[in-house]
Amino acid sequence: MDDWLKAFTLDMGPWGQQPCEVLAVEPERLLQYRFAAGTLDTTLTWHLKPEGTGTRLTLIHEGFNLESPMGRRAFEGMKPGWPGVLARLGAALGV
Repeated sequence: MDDWLKAFTLDMGPWGQQPCEVLAVEPERLLQYRFAAGTLDTTLTWHLKPEGTGTRLTLIHEGFNLESPMGRRAFEGMKPGWPGVLARLGAALGV
């Protein structure tokens, strides 16, 4: 993958523009990227797996440094945040 294809910026609204770097891609199966590279440095992995007539999505967000105040705040903020994000994603997909 060309380097210019690996980097992107995620607009997090009130939390600003976050630099990201694609780590792995398997079409129709997996997307893994480093989030907030250089500051928070966590990793998000989205797995897609066919299941019956649909698809199971598994999301793993890992790598929080719970020893740092920023890492702890981010972890505590995302703990209730991800269910809402996934619910909105499901609604957008009509599931």
